Amino acid sequence: MTTTLEPAAGPTTDSQASRERIAGLLQSYGAAVVLVILLVVGSIAFPTFPTAGNFTNILTQSSFLLIVGAGMTFVILTGGIDLSVGSVFALGGVLGAYGSTFGLAGAILFPLIVCGLIGAVQGALIAYGKMAPFIVTLAGLLGVRGLVLASTNGGSTTPLITDPGVIALGQDSLVGIHWPVVIAVAVVVVGTVLLARSRGGQSVLAVGGSESAATLMGLPVARVKFGVYVISGLCAGLAGALNAAYSSSGVPTVGVGLELNAISAVVIGGTLLVGGRGNLIGTVAGVLLLSVIQNLINQVGSLSSSVQAVVSGGFLAAVVIIQTVLSRSQRL
Repeated sequence: MTTTLEPAAGPTTDSQASRERIAGLLQSYGAAVVLVILLVVGSIAFPTFPTAGNFTNILTQSSFLLIVGAGMTFVILTGGIDLSVGSVFALGGVLGAYGSTFGLAGAILFPLIVCGLIGAVQGALIAYGKMAPFIVTLAGLLGVRGLVLASTNGGSTTPLITDPGVIALGQDSLVGIHWPVVIAVAVVVVGTVLLARSRGGQSVLAVGGSESAATLMGLPVARVKFGVYVISGLCAGLAGALNAAYSSSGVPTVGVGLELNAISAVVIGGTLLVGGRGNLIGTVAGVLLLSVIQNLINQVGSLSSSVQAVVSGGFLAAVVIIQTVLSRSQRL
């Protein structure tokens, strides 16, 4: 469900209303359509693509980015940005590995508390200090990465996970689906319900649609903006802890560039960079689309990994251009 806050407009004809509805649907669900097309083409072109093992691998690898992307969706819906999620993801993994000495609770709660606090600090500076999200989260990207390196002897130490319960969380499955995928789906479901059914979720959309209008409506704009960065920090920390459980180690060098992948997935999924319009289902489609593109490139075999970055960048540029055109058509 996509909700947006728009100024009152004059009467429209049936054809204009129809064009606006079509433009809105394309903007929100275009990534899902492209994903289905790629799945069909990949299944026809590569016999090893439409296998249960390959699809399981795609879903598992996508789950970590999806959790990060869910938090990023909340941030972008308010018109903000969070460049620190890659570093927070790495910190969550390292803290999860260290916390695993206290069992499953330590492996999850330790990174959630610390990463949530990092999100809270950034959110306070942005919401109450009136600082630019780009600058604050860029400082977070650098500062948190420094914390990761400092806690691992400059990145030379990789804390290992030996607790069987923690390893099971990352590597075991429920009816054939790995637990990180199950948790990612749960995060998306909860986030979707919050956006669609809760007053806080509607406030997020309202703030992104027009911050000044939201203020006039009496909405707690600063509190909403603060909250979305806490959510983003929690999601990045959770994804990092699950990734550490999946790999049985807290690798300090992971997450480099993850913030760009998360932003790309959210925008490709139909969420406007200026905020106010988008949904988590679109983010799911965006994440899967990026993962399927990478998988298809790997299926070809003769293409270098840099091709995936070029294709993803091309997709992102095309989506931003299409979003701009569709948004203008909806205002006509």
